[in-house]
Amino acid sequence: MSVTAAQGFEAAGVAVALKSTGKPDVAVVVNRGPLKVGAAVFTSNRAKANPILWSQQAVADGIVEAVVLNSGGANCFTGPFGFQTTHQTAEKAAELLGVSAGDVLVCSTGLIGTGDEVFRAKVLDGTAQAIAALSADGGAAASEAIMTTDTVPKRAVVTRDGWTVGGMAKGAGMLAPGLATMLVVITTDAVLTSEEADAQLRAATRRTFDRLDSDGCMSTNDQVTLLVSGASGIRPDAEAFAAALAEVSQSLAVQLQADAEGASHDIAIRVVNAASEEDAVTVGRSVARNNLFKAAIFGNDPNWGRVLAAIGTTDAAFDPYDVDVSFNGVRVCTAGGPDRPREEVDLTPRATDILIDLRVGDAAATILTNDLTHDYVHENSAYSS
Repeated sequence: MSVTAAQGFEAAGVAVALKSTGKPDVAVVVNRGPLKVGAAVFTSNRAKANPILWSQQAVADGIVEAVVLNSGGANCFTGPFGFQTTHQTAEKAAELLGVSAGDVLVCSTGLIGTGDEVFRAKVLDGTAQAIAALSADGGAAASEAIMTTDTVPKRAVVTRDGWTVGGMAKGAGMLAPGLATMLVVITTDAVLTSEEADAQLRAATRRTFDRLDSDGCMSTNDQVTLLVSGASGIRPDAEAFAAALAEVSQSLAVQLQADAEGASHDIAIRVVNAASEEDAVTVGRSVARNNLFKAAIFGNDPNWGRVLAAIGTTDAAFDPYDVDVSFNGVRVCTAGGPDRPREEVDLTPRATDILIDLRVGDAAATILTNDLTHDYVHENSAYSS
């Protein structure tokens, strides 16, 4: 059920031929309340799609009645026509739902630089069709409608003492952080203020979605939205809600990692004993974005020299000649020198664990990434054809 697992939400997903597959491509998620609280985080890419520009304005007052999402077109770099399309989408949803257009967020995903009258007509038609099909069981269809190169829908639900957090996500390529890393809608029937929702979402995103760095490429359309209905009537303890939101967010992030385009290894880069959490993130991300390292993992080669070379480019506090590195539980490097033979490392499983011990403090962080494969290059070389 994903986004409709929590009380107070309806959703739908419909097909209007934005995609050539004939599969659903427009989704709507509606918050029926009683609270209409919303918060969102967006890509930090300076090149922002029209739906991002609209949604940043719409969410500013902390009130969100609905989210309209389409796949099959990013509506980015489409000029004034594209922004008008986003505006008209929000207006269409508002008219049919009896709400203000300024309380409707819009999300789009797909190819950049395309959009015409046919695209606009299909999005508006899909919005109307989806609103007509809204139901408390529509979460699954909505999660399918936002897929592009995804091979499976991503959904997660956590239920606590009388309240629930549910979510859906899409993303298989261009997964790199910038406040958000993909299209995500998370819902809850717990009672939160708009200020609390914003703070909770930013905290959860920072340690989950922001630490998924699959291919180092930041999208123009990234958005993570949290909708709060308050329908349970329960105000949870702040720490309990934070834990539930983090659990849903981490589950979705891991699902996105597992579906990354062409990947054959899901890599967790764990950095421990760093001087600060920021240093741990910086070190982990330097390895996640190193193509030589990622190519080595694709070839099942535990080349720990590439790890040390990558982390040496950072300004994090550590001594490169006092670092330990382990691949799948085998310490192949200690104090900046060889340890166990490389032949002891088995990199054939899809799940791959890299442990980097900086030996300077007690902070830690984990970055999720994937290997660099022939399939990734092929899929992205033919993306717009």
